[in-house]
Amino acid sequence: MPTCTAPSSPSARVGRSARPDHYRHSCPRSFEGVELTAAHPHDAQIRALYASFLDGWNRRSGAAVAAGFTDDGDIVGFDGSHHRGRLSIAADLRQVFGNHPTPTYVGVVRSVRPMAPGVAVLLAHAGMVPPGGDDFDPRLHVVHTLVAVDEDGRWRISLLQSTPARWHQHPEAREALTEELRGLLAAP
Repeated sequence: MPTCTAPSSPSARVGRSARPDHYRHSCPRSFEGVELTAAHPHDAQIRALYASFLDGWNRRSGAAVAAGFTDDGDIVGFDGSHHRGRLSIAADLRQVFGNHPTPTYVGVVRSVRPMAPGVAVLLAHAGMVPPGGDDFDPRLHVVHTLVAVDEDGRWRISLLQSTPARWHQHPEAREALTEELRGLLAAP
């Protein structure tokens, strides 16, 4: 499980606005210099949901993508398209996958945290390798926000939002993510 640290000095925050600490980091709240990992009691199950989503997408299977969603789940795509309901997600993505080649996702979970009893949010960064390509297109990087709910002991996706990760004012963050993702692609 990846760890992260808070900025080690005030100078590490140069150029950042005076926003609360939890907005300054791509990881859970922390104290300076203390490494943290996500701390949700069902962390592994929720991470597995996200991994299953990525796997279904990469296999180009609308049914596999939709399998982890609640009956009334929502998915908002990179382009803003909105699909509502497990059956609709499966059918719509079957059509998307059938009509054109889609990029392959590689993702990194940044945090899993509780929001309320039986509700958790997972934040991840992901990159896409275009069809026929062998490297990431940084213009296709995304922030995935996944809201998971506990349905009778089984965690399911209620919402998955893909937001373009352009980071116009922080191109170094975009490049750092690209390098991190390249490392994952190269890993055995």
